[in-house]
Amino acid sequence: MKKASFHRLDRATWPRSEHFDYYVTTIKSRCDITVHLDVSRLLPGRRARRIRRYPALLHIASRAVNRVRECRMGFDADGAPGYWDFVHPSYTIFHTDDKTFSDIWSEYDEAFPVFYASVIEDMERYRDIRGVCTKAGRPPNACHLSLLPWLRFTGLARVQAAHPPFLSPLITFGRQFRQGEKLLLPLAVSVHHAAADGYHISRLVNVMQAQANTVEDWARL
Repeated sequence: MKKASFHRLDRATWPRSEHFDYYVTTIKSRCDITVHLDVSRLLPGRRARRIRRYPALLHIASRAVNRVRECRMGFDADGAPGYWDFVHPSYTIFHTDDKTFSDIWSEYDEAFPVFYASVIEDMERYRDIRGVCTKAGRPPNACHLSLLPWLRFTGLARVQAAHPPFLSPLITFGRQFRQGEKLLLPLAVSVHHAAADGYHISRLVNVMQAQANTVEDWARL
């Protein structure tokens, strides 16, 4: 597996250095935004190509996270903030028999065929193994993704009291629904405010929407 480098931020020149301290020490909050992603082209497009829905969603989310530096934040061994070159998706899988979930991860690759094959292999390998984290070796450079296929939600908030703060974004997809001629999908993004602001979450969502709009360009196996 390719190893990512961690880049410590220069606190003297980092434009958000004061904002980081403010949200770590004074207003210890996350920034939670829920939108409806237009998947009118994505979901029918992946179906026509016989591509599973969840891996396709994992791909557009992982690709977006890897294009927004503020969504790849973390701490080094000394507790200093910085960012990773890239991150891997860590995601939940559901066990239909006992209604529990497990968190597994797959290696990120921007090329969809490589990414898709890796995710499918991991899903098949760990689908019958119970436990919270069933795939060992999850790297520290990971983003956290999940799917709530039973629920059409309009808001999802995360409460966290961890110290040091958990900087990686938490991204959750919901149950798609029709609104007129559009097919929409709830999308909740939660990022610690020390790492990112509404602007950065907007960039993340806009990249995901652009990926959803151009499924014909990348969804090839």
